[in-house]
Amino acid sequence: MPDRLPSHAGPFALGTFANADSGSFPGLVTGRRVRDLSGLVPSVRALLEDWDAWLSRLPDLAESASGTWHDLVGLRILAPIEPGQILQSGANYRKHVVDLVAAEKESVHGATPEEARADAEKMMDERIRGGVPYVFLGSPRAICGPYDDVVLPPLGEQHDWELELALVIGKEGRHIRAEYAMEYVAAYTIANDITTRDRLYRPDLKAIGTDWFTAKNADTFLPIGPFLVPAAFIGDPSDLRITLRHNGVVRQDESTKDMIFDIPRLIAYVSTTTTLRRGDLLLTGSPAGNGAHWGVFLKPGDVMEAEITGLGHQRNTVRSN
Repeated sequence: MPDRLPSHAGPFALGTFANADSGSFPGLVTGRRVRDLSGLVPSVRALLEDWDAWLSRLPDLAESASGTWHDLVGLRILAPIEPGQILQSGANYRKHVVDLVAAEKESVHGATPEEARADAEKMMDERIRGGVPYVFLGSPRAICGPYDDVVLPPLGEQHDWELELALVIGKEGRHIRAEYAMEYVAAYTIANDITTRDRLYRPDLKAIGTDWFTAKNADTFLPIGPFLVPAAFIGDPSDLRITLRHNGVVRQDESTKDMIFDIPRLIAYVSTTTTLRRGDLLLTGSPAGNGAHWGVFLKPGDVMEAEITGLGHQRNTVRSN
């Protein structure tokens, strides 16, 4: 259990928990109490298979004194869901991408800082008007809990944080129009898409480009949670604060307003290629302030503390393999 209890927006949230007396179980969180739902549904993923029906039942279950209730303090908080697909958006925050492009223009092309930033901002404005998102797949095996240790793999040295707003799909769909896309969002959670920067490009296969599998999918490289907070309790997801502290120092602190492609455009885009199913997880990109920006990377003993408005917080200690 973390040092401080995670809070959440709205009257209840969902999660997956464990205690000393039993294995993992799906739970309904109300403040510092958790109702065991295992007698009603085997997992949070199964609950999402009939999301609309469950969403109408959950308020009564949260208010009822019946059932088995636990004190949140005595439970281990696990990753809230075992998702289907994990769809990850890259280069989706304007300031972040402008910083990256401007740095390259200075170092590679010899542009002045003013010229480099002006060119980068122009590129991003054009991308917003006529571009499309950049999305790739992640592995569910990389997932760990919001308070678990992050274990650094033996290969690579530039292990970096990327805090992101993630959403969970609650309705199946393909070729979804942007104006209807938010109807497909069941809930939101926090995701930290950790990346080994010096394993991102393959020097032996330059023509192929990035190696997302090696760089992003090590075990424990995707802390999720603590909870799934129903979308109705979050309000406008384009006005949430994303904050990450590394050893107590604020490294990322940005609004989701800085997204290049908002959630409806992301959902519309990915659904042109793949059918979205209940329980799929979509990460919406990471804002400026990664370790590569600061020239600081994760080392054993480091602590990452992360939070997003209304979704609680994470605290992960880093250790070696």
